[in-house]
Amino acid sequence: MDLQSKTIKLRFIEDRDAEFVLTLRLDEKYNQFLSSVSPSIEAQREWIKKYKTDETSGTQYYFIIERNDGTPCGTVRLYDFKEDSFCWGSWILNEDKTRYAALESAFLVYKFAFEHLNMKKSHFEVRKGNERVISFHEKMGAINTGETELDLLFEITKEAVSHTKQRLLSKII
Repeated sequence: MDLQSKTIKLRFIEDRDAEFVLTLRLDEKYNQFLSSVSPSIEAQREWIKKYKTDETSGTQYYFIIERNDGTPCGTVRLYDFKEDSFCWGSWILNEDKTRYAALESAFLVYKFAFEHLNMKKSHFEVRKGNERVISFHEKMGAINTGETELDLLFEITKEAVSHTKQRLLSKII
C-alpha cells in the first residue's frame, strides 16, 4: 500500500532504524508523555527484531515517518486490534518534520487502518497534560470516552476522519 502524502511517507521500521528510534525516545523534548526505554541501541535492535514477528502476524505495525526526500522525522505504531477498531501511538515527530507532518501522518495512519485493515474506528489514549496532542485529536473529530489515572481515552470513526480530511484537503494534497 502506498503510504505517501504531499510531504511525508510511512515505511515499516527496520532494525537499521534502531539508533534513530532510540535518539527520539531518549530526547527529553519528545519523551515526556511516552513510556521509558532502555538506552541500549542493541536492546532497541532486539525489540525491532521481535516486533517484525508481530508485523508478519498482523498484531502490530510500526512505521518510520520520513520526509519525501528520505529524511526520517518520526515514528508511529498501530496495535491493540479489536474487531473493527485499532489503537495508535508511539507517535513522535522531530525538528526535521515538515509543516504538516502531524496532519499528513495521522491521515496516513487512518488510510492504512481503514483501507488496508478494514477498520471502522480508532480507540486511543493521550496522557493528561499533553494539551497539543489532545487538541489535535479533538480537531480531527475524536470524542473523549473516559479517562484513567494517567490518560484521557478517545475514539474516532472513519466518517469523522473522512469529514476532517475533506475540510483540510488543500493542506494535504
